Parts: sequence; C-alpha cells; structure tokens
Amino acid sequence: QVQLVESGGGLVQAGGSLRLSCAASGLILSINRMGWYRQAPGKQRELVAVITSGGRTNYADSVKGRFTISRDNAKNTVNLQMNSLKPEDTAVYYCRADDVRLSPWSSPTDYWGQGTQVTVSS
Repeated sequence: QVQLVESGGGLVQAGGSLRLSCAASGLILSINRMGWYRQAPGKQRELVAVITSGGRTNYADSVKGRFTISRDNAKNTVNLQMNSLKPEDTAVYYCRADDVRLSPWSSPTDYWGQGTQVTVSS
C-alpha cells in the first residue's frame, strides 16, 4: 500500500514563506508525476504545481514566480517552496502522486495525501 504524508503547513503573514513536503511510502517502483493541489473553502480543488519524473514542471498562473516545486526521485519526495504568500493562497494543500507502479506488471494508480492547512493572514 502507498501512503503520501505531507508536512510543513501552518500560519504565516502575507509576504512570508512556507515549505511543504510530501513523502510517498511503500514498495514503489516508479512515480510518473508528483504535485500539489489546493482547495479553499467553498471552492473546487485546483492544481498548484506538478513535476514529472524527468523534472518538467507546470504551475498555476496564480503562483508562477512565487512557488517552486522540486522532487527527489530516489526518495519519492516532492517539495513546494512558497514565497511571497498572499491571503488568497489560504487553502488545504494536497499532495498527489500519479501513475504509481509497484512492479513492472502492476497497473498505474493515483494517490492523494491527507492534506495540510496553509493559512496566510493579511
């Protein structure tokens, strides 16, 4: 079984920084994409940033230039450095792992973390 465990959320003032981390545990052969999504109260969950195993990244327009996603393939971890935070960044942030394979013969499966709260005060 695969678990995604997030850490690093919290309360920060506008303009501040936070770093989120996510570790995938289990007997994992490979993970195609890892990323971060967020969901604010009353809103749909949205993509924040994703990174492929080859290092290609994609960011939501609202976070470009402020957030940086990075990944350690050997450790199955993904981080999100968030700078210049704004109150509108307040949300529960979820880690996601796409196309996780446990063996060469297993079907790819997607996983979500449990979420970590990020609150940015004005």
